[in-house]
Amino acid sequence: MTERENILRLFRGEMPAWLPKYGGLGAGPASKAPTANVMVSFMDGFTKDGSKDIWGVPYMGAESVNGATMPAPGVHILEDITEWRDVIKAPNLDEIDFEKMAAKDCADVDRVNSAMGLSLYCCWLQGLISFMGFEEALVSFYEEPEEAHALLEYVGNFLNDTLKRAIVTYKPDFVMFTEDSAAAGAPFISVEMYREFLKPVYKSYCDIALNAGLPVVHHNCGFCQDYIPEWIDLGVGAWEPAQVMNDLDAIKATYGRKLAICGGWDPNTPAMQPGASEEVVRETVRAYIDRFAPDGGFGFCAHGLKIKSTEEDFQRHKWIQDEYEQYGRHWYDHH
Repeated sequence: MTERENILRLFRGEMPAWLPKYGGLGAGPASKAPTANVMVSFMDGFTKDGSKDIWGVPYMGAESVNGATMPAPGVHILEDITEWRDVIKAPNLDEIDFEKMAAKDCADVDRVNSAMGLSLYCCWLQGLISFMGFEEALVSFYEEPEEAHALLEYVGNFLNDTLKRAIVTYKPDFVMFTEDSAAAGAPFISVEMYREFLKPVYKSYCDIALNAGLPVVHHNCGFCQDYIPEWIDLGVGAWEPAQVMNDLDAIKATYGRKLAICGGWDPNTPAMQPGASEEVVRETVRAYIDRFAPDGGFGFCAHGLKIKSTEEDFQRHKWIQDEYEQYGRHWYDHH
């Protein structure tokens, strides 16, 4: 069995043969990691400082976060949601050579040993926020709900069409469903509003993947646990990064392998502090594994790196990865 086959078991709610390592920060290069997430490259404008995304929203990066980007503050391409039809224009997908793009985007992926995830620049709620700003986007749900529904549907139809074409040409092993809908302390919107405005467009997207036989892995940062019953209904099989402000123990106890936790690593643990000893780092990794590994439903995703890593961080990372190999990888053989 390959790393690819093993982690796909995790995403499908099955028991893996060994503790899988979920790709991402610290998992290794895309060509060698157990998972390799590939973005449909015509959508990646938002990743470059000073560029615009596919909708025309300008993005800027910051040196303090190693160039990570966000919509340029104070720049809104849509001031009035009732005028969105004049402003928001989806690219013409017929002008894009998906076959050629897929060959280039997937060239470095080991399709035998790495499970390839297909990522789009998903922008339902985050799209509205980038178009209008946070406050105006949420106010529109109250003041112009029909227009908010219409714009979300328009964006969703474009994403659905893109996903359909990309599944055929990229031939992924799973599909990433990416949208941040929460801050560290609370969700952006209520569960009721989530069900009314977002769940319908999410469902049509997830159904495309599921109907193609592909597991769905959901990226959602922050305190988003209130939405988990909705994710289960959407068919989500795994969640990353599963940050620690959520009650991860209760979530694992409730959903088990039905919702794999791909993450759960605490970046503020003593092991991540300057001067942490090798013993502390390794003990923390073992405790992390012992907490989440029982009965499956867990993708190891610990790392020792930071936005701007030092030699100490790289050494910590080596200890973490070695402890995974020595203690975690074959944990199921001994428990």
